[in-house]
Amino acid sequence: MIDGSQILVTAGIVLAFALNGAVIFTILDVKGASWMQRRPGPLHVGLRGFIFPLAEIIKFFQKEDITPTNVDAPVFKWAPAYVLASVFGLFVVVPISPTLVGSDLDLGVFYLLAISSLSTLGVLTAGWSSANKYSLMGGIRAAGQLIAYELPLILAVVGVVIQAETMSLVGIVEKQIEFGLPFALSGQGLAFLIFMIAATAEMMRVPFDMPIGESELVSGFLTEYSGVRFLIFYIAEYMNMFVLCAVASTLFLGGYHVPLLPPEWVNFYGPVVLITKTVLLGFILVLVRWSFPRFREDQLQNLAWKVLIPLSLLNILITSIMKVVF
Repeated sequence: MIDGSQILVTAGIVLAFALNGAVIFTILDVKGASWMQRRPGPLHVGLRGFIFPLAEIIKFFQKEDITPTNVDAPVFKWAPAYVLASVFGLFVVVPISPTLVGSDLDLGVFYLLAISSLSTLGVLTAGWSSANKYSLMGGIRAAGQLIAYELPLILAVVGVVIQAETMSLVGIVEKQIEFGLPFALSGQGLAFLIFMIAATAEMMRVPFDMPIGESELVSGFLTEYSGVRFLIFYIAEYMNMFVLCAVASTLFLGGYHVPLLPPEWVNFYGPVVLITKTVLLGFILVLVRWSFPRFREDQLQNLAWKVLIPLSLLNILITSIMKVVF
């Protein structure tokens, strides 16, 4: 029998974690951009600009939600919901501590990779339904990009599953505690690098921002969106960035645990440790965004199919051999 109150509590925790993550990463992105470019950045909105995300939300709520005449209205209106559902679904299985997790599924990694692919549906339908050539091109680019980089993302995680011998995210963290080292330092360093590159492409951030490409496609699949629906895409981008960094921290960096702290206190320090690791990975993504130009489409596909996928398969082969031998 499913307890209704437990579902509400879980939903509340997931919602709070997701929204706070989006706020933290929005601030990190704008402050990091200003630091990289030696600009002041947002300073005059509240506490030295730290309530900038709240001002952004209020601004978009005040804007008119316009539905252009020629769009496929039902598909156009529902597309942001697919992206948001995908992002919220990812938060459900990310363990903040051994006991603070929405649902510790035995097939957690399988669920994680399956639910993340829903965002492709939202982006593609947004571009197709907008009745705009730039939106359609952005949607097609997004579909090709997300399909190409979903493969190395999945293959990078296979090495972790082989080494941990479980698909439960809590089990993967516990295995790293047992080893005494995170997987990124105990055999899965290459997989960690592949995962972060593929995750950056999944987030459609620079240098993988071809689906939006302001200098080429106006704003890609977002061109016809305004008001609250644009806000949903905007928030979902930072939620997705936060949760994928949290997933990378869980799979490769020991999640909620650090070797120097006693495991019996992990329920107290676990959330702080996980968020700290997540923010550090997010800061690296900000550095990457403002350090590299946008790839061409052929360069993007070559990187996925000719470099990342072969390296992922090589990592699986080496991990399998090491597992059998040792």
